Amino acid sequence: MHSSKDLPKITTHVLQEMKQKGEKIAMLTGYDYSMARLLDKAGIDVILVGDSASNVMAGHRTTLPITIDQMIYHASSVMRAVERALVVVDLPFGSYQGNSIEALNTAIRIMKESGANAVKLEGGEEIVESITRILSAGIPVLGHLGLTPQSINKFGTYVVRATDEEESSKLMNDAKILEEVGCFGIVLEKIPAKLAADVTKSIGIPTIGIGAGKEVDGQVLVIHDMLGINTDFSPRFLRRYNNLQEQMISSFLRYIDDVKSQDFPNEKEQY
Repeated sequence: MHSSKDLPKITTHVLQEMKQKGEKIAMLTGYDYSMARLLDKAGIDVILVGDSASNVMAGHRTTLPITIDQMIYHASSVMRAVERALVVVDLPFGSYQGNSIEALNTAIRIMKESGANAVKLEGGEEIVESITRILSAGIPVLGHLGLTPQSINKFGTYVVRATDEEESSKLMNDAKILEEVGCFGIVLEKIPAKLAADVTKSIGIPTIGIGAGKEVDGQVLVIHDMLGINTDFSPRFLRRYNNLQEQMISSFLRYIDDVKSQDFPNEKEQY
């Protein structure tokens, strides 16, 4: 395994160069020190401290309940582990919608208290004022269009977005607006592959897809999903790279058996 020390530190500028060279960007979520350390060692380009922590770390049904303090806790844990990857932190629900001053304050708190490299906001034209304010403070912003999980109550479902003409032209327009205001990239979630390809060609900043086909500039998955720790979520776009749930449970079962049968600890495992 190569050491991440041998690879260049990833910055928003490096991601831009990767798009121009046609080198794909690999991104995964991370929420804690131990996992982030492994991700960074493996040479992941971007770690997203996602508000998906609300689901996979805290057990909420949606991303809505997670707080700014909790996001800062996760982001700080990740930052202590990372040497090379670019770390992007989600602004949690309610911390930027409809109030650009609050958006700026949230972003500043996250950057100051966690040391992260960038923030991510969901939405297009309707949150431009928030994005502009955050960028004016010198904080890099990653956009997020398509399925925006923080809007679950508005849509009422996590189905594929932008399948009709109106929604897809709005998405294309939003992508151009996000590029114009200065976002360094855009996550495209659960939209038709053809639309994602069109968006990627029509803008100069990198696109990172999740359920958006292969013609985007990079991919992102939730780490607990791709490792098979969390198996109750199986969308079509998810590739499972492991079945850690089975491996972990079998380890726990063996440990329990060994303790109950007094096989653990043995003579060599005591002082």
